[in-house]
Amino acid sequence: MSKFVSGRHFLQTPGPTNLPDRVLRAMDRNAINHRGPEFGVLGLEIVAKLRTVFQTQGTVGIFPASGTGAWEAALVNTLSPGDRVLISRTGQFAHLWEQMALRFGLDVVALETDWRHGADPVAIRQVLEQDREHRIKAVFAVHSETSTSCMTDIAAVRQAINSASHPALLMVDAISSLGCADYRHDAWGVDVTIAGSQKGLMVPPGLSFTAISDKALAAARAGGSRRSYWDWEPLVASNKTGYFPYTPAINLLYALNEALTMLQEEGLPTVFARHDRYAQATRLAVAAWGLELQCLDPAAYAPGVTAIRTPEGHSADKLRGIILEKFNMSLGNGLGRVEDRVFRIGHMGDLGVLSFTGTLTGVEMGLRAAGIPHKEGGVQAAMNFLASVNG
Repeated sequence: MSKFVSGRHFLQTPGPTNLPDRVLRAMDRNAINHRGPEFGVLGLEIVAKLRTVFQTQGTVGIFPASGTGAWEAALVNTLSPGDRVLISRTGQFAHLWEQMALRFGLDVVALETDWRHGADPVAIRQVLEQDREHRIKAVFAVHSETSTSCMTDIAAVRQAINSASHPALLMVDAISSLGCADYRHDAWGVDVTIAGSQKGLMVPPGLSFTAISDKALAAARAGGSRRSYWDWEPLVASNKTGYFPYTPAINLLYALNEALTMLQEEGLPTVFARHDRYAQATRLAVAAWGLELQCLDPAAYAPGVTAIRTPEGHSADKLRGIILEKFNMSLGNGLGRVEDRVFRIGHMGDLGVLSFTGTLTGVEMGLRAAGIPHKEGGVQAAMNFLASVNG
């Protein structure tokens, strides 16, 4: 039997995130008939709210799956084995998307990066300009690379595609940016946007979302790979009726509906400003500690997560273990090529200013307990900033 620890656990990973009480209460009810009239109303309400968050007028799909499921749906609906795609290796999640594409038999052209910047639109444009036969069918980009806390400028990627006069689809992973940062599916000319429930949307893991352009729907109808469960076509009907072609995750949909209502009540511009504030405060703390950010481009700092490098010779995983044991707080670990080199502070979703400053306090105490060289005053620097901007 595990030992009781007083106080709430600080879940400061960049997903899953802390769940608001309202979301938890919304799930605490019996299921309803997913073929009955009450569910149709619920489904239509959720689709309308999701369109607002994605900033799209187009089709929005919901699958009972993690974001990985929406990745797969994007591939099998629009692409066939042998099709060529272009992806920038900006971090571990771009790497995993690339690996999935390879398993589906796609011909992947990869642009290497140092995992400390977002995707380079100039490099993307150059590759597309050289593709005179238009063999590249899609360009993949991760908006907020959760493993590195680097953002990619999606509008600039779309401009690169347009400047090359290339017909490739633009597919974007917005799993750790949706609900944390301004995201404009329609205005940025994105064809497929992928997201998940467990980050900025403040819902338990288990739902994935896809915003789909008319161009992407046309591509799916014209070809793609064999699919059944992941087929987009039934989603078009779902957007009109509110019903699903399978048994939906009803209680998670209750949670999602409440979380989307909360985002509406706070107002998306206010939500984005709050995330930006906490991200800036975190970076001020890191600077005061004398530590180094994983992301080197100030224009690419992510609003929902900050990846921090430990000094050479010091284990980031050991630090996280000490913080968990001594202070009951979970931080994100380093993934892929930055395993044990970085720890990640999630500051997304349902997070108030006092909980946030408590998070930084736990990190500063953990740095001391782990014997990691640093300066004191990181929490104070963050508090000074937050007090100056009213939290």
